Amino acid sequence: MTKEEKYIARPNQLLKDHLIGAAAKARLFASKIGLENCGELLGLLHDIGKYSQDFQNYINSISGTLDPDLDDDYMDPKQHKGKIDHSTAGAQWIWRMKKKDSTKGELLIRQIMALCVASHHSGLIDCLKPDGCPGFNNRIEKNDEKSHYDECLQNIDPDILERMTHISDNILFPEMVQKIKTFTATDQTKWFYFGLLTKFLFSCLIDADRIDSANPDKPYQPRQTDWQIAIDQVESKLKHFSSTSAIDSIRKKISDNCYEKAFKEQGIYTLTVPTGGGKTLASLRYALHHAKKHQLDRIVYIIPYTSIIEQNAKVIREFVENEGNEWVLEHHSNLEPEKETWHSKLSAENWSSPIILTTMVQFLEVLFSGGTQSVRRLHQLAKSVLIFDEIQTLPIKCTYLFCNAINFLVEHAQVTALLCTATQPLLNALKHPKSEDYFFPKGEELIDDVGQVFNDLKRVQIINGCKNGGWDVDEIVSLALKELSDKGSCLIIVNTKSWAKNLFQLCKEKGSITGLYHLSTHQYPAHRQKLLEEIRKRLNDKLPVLCISTQLMEAGVDIDFATVIRFLAGLDSIAQAAGRCNRHAMLSDASGNPMPGKVYILNPDKEHIDELTDIQIGKEKTQRVLSELKDPDHLLLPKSIELYFKYYFYQRSSEMSFNVPAKEFGYDTNLFNLLSNDVKNGGYNSKSYLLQHSFMTAGKLFSVIDAPTKAIIIQHGKGQDLITQLCSVAKEFDKKRYYDLLRLAQRYSVNVFPNTWRALCEKGAILEIQGEGVFYLNECYYSEEFGVSADPVTEMSSMVV
Repeated sequence: MTKEEKYIARPNQLLKDHLIGAAAKARLFASKIGLENCGELLGLLHDIGKYSQDFQNYINSISGTLDPDLDDDYMDPKQHKGKIDHSTAGAQWIWRMKKKDSTKGELLIRQIMALCVASHHSGLIDCLKPDGCPGFNNRIEKNDEKSHYDECLQNIDPDILERMTHISDNILFPEMVQKIKTFTATDQTKWFYFGLLTKFLFSCLIDADRIDSANPDKPYQPRQTDWQIAIDQVESKLKHFSSTSAIDSIRKKISDNCYEKAFKEQGIYTLTVPTGGGKTLASLRYALHHAKKHQLDRIVYIIPYTSIIEQNAKVIREFVENEGNEWVLEHHSNLEPEKETWHSKLSAENWSSPIILTTMVQFLEVLFSGGTQSVRRLHQLAKSVLIFDEIQTLPIKCTYLFCNAINFLVEHAQVTALLCTATQPLLNALKHPKSEDYFFPKGEELIDDVGQVFNDLKRVQIINGCKNGGWDVDEIVSLALKELSDKGSCLIIVNTKSWAKNLFQLCKEKGSITGLYHLSTHQYPAHRQKLLEEIRKRLNDKLPVLCISTQLMEAGVDIDFATVIRFLAGLDSIAQAAGRCNRHAMLSDASGNPMPGKVYILNPDKEHIDELTDIQIGKEKTQRVLSELKDPDHLLLPKSIELYFKYYFYQRSSEMSFNVPAKEFGYDTNLFNLLSNDVKNGGYNSKSYLLQHSFMTAGKLFSVIDAPTKAIIIQHGKGQDLITQLCSVAKEFDKKRYYDLLRLAQRYSVNVFPNTWRALCEKGAILEIQGEGVFYLNECYYSEEFGVSADPVTEMSSMVV
């Protein structure tokens, strides 16, 4: 056995081969921001701790090379899992290579590299903990016996060591300095950028490590996307599309505006179009031509709700894909386990497709969550067009984090950001209450005359039905039934699942209603899609439809009702609801003249939304705008929308930095501070030349949703067969098959809040698939009408094992 063959990274891969393979991949990923040598060095460094004899004994015990009865060096794999440090040695090497007269810049660069290596199994560690404990120093000064530093340097392959030394001494510093010099932001924002740069390089390392571990014998072939193929298909289909109405002509004009602006420089742009204006296809056309012009790698659609990803993906696939040519990836479920397993590490989605559709939750987790699961996708955002659909749904507490991250990506990672909505939230007008350092540019608008487009696309009449005391359930049902009788279709959109359920049950008790539907996010996507198809068919066939839904029907769902009843909410929500009314301007009076659809705004009585802060404040500000308007029918015009966001943001500016209350650390702070050289007492140390970021602490505190949901696959319909297959594949692991099944399972899963999760667990309704951290729900807890139920709705079925 040669020296090379003696050291292995895992049972099926030599350590030298893994270091070289991971280095090549990390080099490729980091090259997107001009730091290819930094990426290569991270790949070479990350696992040199595996040259210790302790680690080799451990991995040979796993492989069976060492016998527990015959070999003294045998280690019990279960007892020693995660106990042998193999990530500190590489971090210590790059740090100790600094010279006595190192500049502050060189020390910062070596710290960034050391952090990535030391953290590649845990997620980025705290440089400085909120209590003042020096996390980075403690790790980097770890005893050599525990890090196996000297032993690893004696055993390391000479070729690996020579390449590491060459990059460290000759290339690393000038390459990184050239990048850092482009950081022109001031003070705290610059340190925030240094933190994001660290995360970006960390992402390159994590993804390279995972890919090389999953396919050690398979050469990595990054996908080369020929955007012209998709462009030709889109332009051909648009050319042969026949306009059948005035609305179609307006949509074509919007699309043409987007095409004309696609050849401009990269940056931040806005697309402000009323609902029903064809934003999905217009933004796709823009992005394809823009990606080709600037030789970008991918297009990423960031969508607020999982409920509309399938629809948008279907539309995009119809325009860009043909048989055997897959372009589009949907990634929206949190089926990935909270605690990573080895199988989940190897099979996790890394966003390598040309067109990605994901949620705002997933996008923000890529940027700010802890661990290694989500961050591996961060480098894939470089050289891309990011299309934010319904940008006004950005969570308030994440606003400053989001805006600064977008600035970083646009300025330093060849990203173009397109903010799409009918109700632009005026991010450029925000003022940070405690810092003059905040800045977000006013994006260039793609539409030539926004005001004219809003006038041209006006198809509804807004009726302010709010009254003292509010509407009770019987009054709302009576109004809905009258509109159903008069107009043939009516959609009711409410703020809570309980109101939706109560309205549906009361309508059902009437006994004579045909075409009655209930929709909520407690139904799995494939089930909702089936119901939506039924609803669309009935609407197209002029059959009566009364649909009662939560907010999932608001954004992006291509459906057309004669009347919409919307419970009072934020103006942005009302605008979205109005987009489901007379969407294609097909309503006419008895004489055949065009007529608007009606959108009623109602305030229900006994609505329990005290804990739903966004909805509560949105209601208050909408009422204020309505009180100041002479005509409620002007509610959806740009000036009214601007006024609404002025009121809404003014009240909430103090919430936008993701606040952390004093009970956590003994002083008030926020995540922006923790990710930009925060020190105790909530300030930042402008004199420091090293990162003091609390990466791990911030990652643990970060959550987009205050009560984070968990995903369960529903043992219902095709979901039952998927669960059986997942159980089988997990036993005898097949990476590709497991990955494909998890992707399919997204359409049969539901995200539930902690209280529902606990209730179902207590009743034994949720089971885990073979210890993989992926869970499923027994079908007797799934209602055809309401979806996931905390109580059984049918007899207990046999559970898959």
